[in-house]
Amino acid sequence: MRSVMKILSWVIVFLGFFPSGFSLIDDFGQAFPIVEPDPGHTKLRLARDGLEAIERITTPIAAVAVIGPYRSGKSFLLNQLLSLSCNEGFGVGHMRDTKTKGIWVWGTPIEVDIDGVKTSVFYLDTEGFESIGKSNVYDDRIFALATVLSSVLIYNLPETIREADISRLSFAVELAEEFYGRVKGQDVAFEPAKLLWLIQRDFLQGKSVKEMVDQALQHVPNSDGDKYIEQINHIRDSLAIMGDNSTAFSLPQPHLQRTKLCELKDGDLDPVYVKKRDQLKQLVVSVIRPKVVQGKYLNGKEFVTFLEQILEALNKGEIPSTGSLVEVFNKGILERCLKLYNDRMGKVVLPVSEESLQAAHEASREVSLKSFDEQHFGRHHAQKSVEQLNEEIDKVHKNFIMVNEYNSAKLCEGLYTRCEDKMDQLQVLRLPSMAKFNAGFLQCNRSFEKECVGPSKISYENRMMKMLGKSKSLFIKEYNHRLYNWLVGFSLVMVVVGRFIIKFFLIEMGAWIMFIFLETYTRMFWSAEALYYNPVWHFVVSTWETLVYSPILDLDRWAIPLGIIVFVLVIYWRCFGRRKHGSQWLLPMYNSPKDRRRSD
Repeated sequence: MRSVMKILSWVIVFLGFFPSGFSLIDDFGQAFPIVEPDPGHTKLRLARDGLEAIERITTPIAAVAVIGPYRSGKSFLLNQLLSLSCNEGFGVGHMRDTKTKGIWVWGTPIEVDIDGVKTSVFYLDTEGFESIGKSNVYDDRIFALATVLSSVLIYNLPETIREADISRLSFAVELAEEFYGRVKGQDVAFEPAKLLWLIQRDFLQGKSVKEMVDQALQHVPNSDGDKYIEQINHIRDSLAIMGDNSTAFSLPQPHLQRTKLCELKDGDLDPVYVKKRDQLKQLVVSVIRPKVVQGKYLNGKEFVTFLEQILEALNKGEIPSTGSLVEVFNKGILERCLKLYNDRMGKVVLPVSEESLQAAHEASREVSLKSFDEQHFGRHHAQKSVEQLNEEIDKVHKNFIMVNEYNSAKLCEGLYTRCEDKMDQLQVLRLPSMAKFNAGFLQCNRSFEKECVGPSKISYENRMMKMLGKSKSLFIKEYNHRLYNWLVGFSLVMVVVGRFIIKFFLIEMGAWIMFIFLETYTRMFWSAEALYYNPVWHFVVSTWETLVYSPILDLDRWAIPLGIIVFVLVIYWRCFGRRKHGSQWLLPMYNSPKDRRRSD
């Protein structure tokens, strides 16, 4: 029946037929599996029924897990702690094979008030160690998962403490070394489980269980340097340091007839056992604390999410490792620190110089690593998370370098194109001016030098200098020739203007002198180039430059408007000026035949 219900629950989950919160489980007063072995009995997988029992809890959760060898009475002990009979509680077996597979949870938590916090306490039963048909790696995964999930870890041992029992605590020791003893006031990834050594059926006389544990944790001589003994001694040292996070307790045999324990009532059990059992209940309640992860208490859904993360980490490698768990706890912190780096680098307005980008990168990395160092979990294995953070930062840094190079190339290309267009415009000035060309040349060079930044600046500077040098050489080469042609044309135009339009013979005379000088000199010396070295030409050029371009007036820009204005004034004068002012000028003008007849 349970298998049918399980199948239906999976169908509901996948199809989403019923609303969230709907449950097919009517009675949570029973044991449910939360983790079960895979077919190969090497790794673990989640069981839906038990998770549903946990997910419904909205208050903070604490877990009490019992671990130990198979057939050591773990399930019976849990039933005793829950005040349940064998028929009501966890299944108890008397055969040689293990009864419990994976990890089971009692579906109804015990409500406890812990320091004013209403806490739901779940009890977990685990599959025993060293049973037939299992690998040691599977046992390690069960042990590791119970260690991480629980708030109180009861290490249930029959009779005494063996060397192998201490060896199995290596994972708990590594876990405690990573997370135990954090600076007070800081959030902790999770509080390590309180380790409770429970020795059942204690027949040893004259020695308390505390003395037994202390003796078991004493160093074993290792004069031969045996690595296994050295490892066990290291675990002993660590367990001794964890003394304030562990305690010991003993339970005598409840009854001589062990196979009939489930049939016996409390009145049939050894009174000493009943008394010690009640003391154990009180001890568990006194040491238990709500499960803390990332600095906050977990409710049911959060506890299940935490379980899923831990299970994935433990199943990842061939052997469960503390390092994989540290990575889980540091994952969120790593993402936040990487975001901090991204945010700081995002404030840098690209493009910038390579030195500035590197400085921003180093500063942002330092802040990010400092933040990670203040928040990270784990002492020894956290270095891997630091390396991962550095790798992620380097990846993001490379992206910023690429964006900076692209933006730099785009900016410098735009400036280069603008200057190139500017040089092309200066090449075809209506009125050629060396002063204007030099001013444009300097403006382009300065703006490029100031605005072009980033890794592309050097390459574009070289291109810029070549382009500017080529443009300047071409302009100088054409300048004298264009100016010469322009002056020749201008002199002929002024001859026509002075003779026929203005009729001002001084203008005509000056224009003829300029035309004759230009044409005669070139004919005498066979080339116009010889003219360009003549002092008279230099004077002409200086005068031309003064007239054509100055910071105040750019004649090339205003040539057409000024020409139009002059033309309008001349037309006005020709049509209305002589009627209004007469024909008398301060300077001599050409007189028409009509004027001469009037004078006669």
